[in-house]
Amino acid sequence: MRLTVLGGCGAWPTARQACSGYLIEHDGFRLLIDPGYATFPRLLDHITPDGVDAVLVSHGHPDHCADLNPLLRARALSGIPASPLALHAPHGALDAVLALDKPSMLASSYTLRPFWPGERFGIGPFTADTWHLPHFVPNAGLRLSAGGASLAYTGDTGPSPDISRLADHADVFLSEATYLRTVPDPGDAPYLFTAHGAGMYATRAGAGRLLLTHLWPGTDENAALEAAKEAYNGPAAVALSGLVWDAAAL
Repeated sequence: MRLTVLGGCGAWPTARQACSGYLIEHDGFRLLIDPGYATFPRLLDHITPDGVDAVLVSHGHPDHCADLNPLLRARALSGIPASPLALHAPHGALDAVLALDKPSMLASSYTLRPFWPGERFGIGPFTADTWHLPHFVPNAGLRLSAGGASLAYTGDTGPSPDISRLADHADVFLSEATYLRTVPDPGDAPYLFTAHGAGMYATRAGAGRLLLTHLWPGTDENAALEAAKEAYNGPAAVALSGLVWDAAAL
């Protein structure tokens, strides 16, 4: 299993960092997770649009799925033959982004495969386990397993005991870390998370590696790592565009 980070910025992209987007590969199968704002150009640094075999989306906020639109446009309109792209997402999560164009324009470019968080299903060589984690909209925490390796990803979430189950001895734990140690607005505290909290859950779960993602734009990356390492003493990094994790290299 190989992970390439396309972006990991929360809310909106910056000049340096796209929003959430992750390319996961195993046995030649390429799975795109959460194609958020500005991830499509970063995807093109690695593969062509027809090289994506499936898409998996954690929830319907645009910083996690907006660049599905240019991906589908490229597959539908460029003249490059491509089979319909399987889109796995919670029920209703992609309604808004799929409505950006008239249905007939993109209809042949995708097949929608909705799921309810909590379900298990297969995507190519991957087994996907999902959890319903707390956010402002329905959000699926995701755990992908293939070839004896596992990757856990929270999507966007607040604190939940299910995070420890999601990340239980995962080889890599990709965790929401919008803020450093506290969520500044108490009303947001049930639905967003911190780098320090990510470190706590990584330790509880016995995760092999921690990657912090969805940092608020402008957050000092070293400060986020410092906050996480207060609670986790394993290898950790911020999910920056271009970062690669390869299970075969461990």
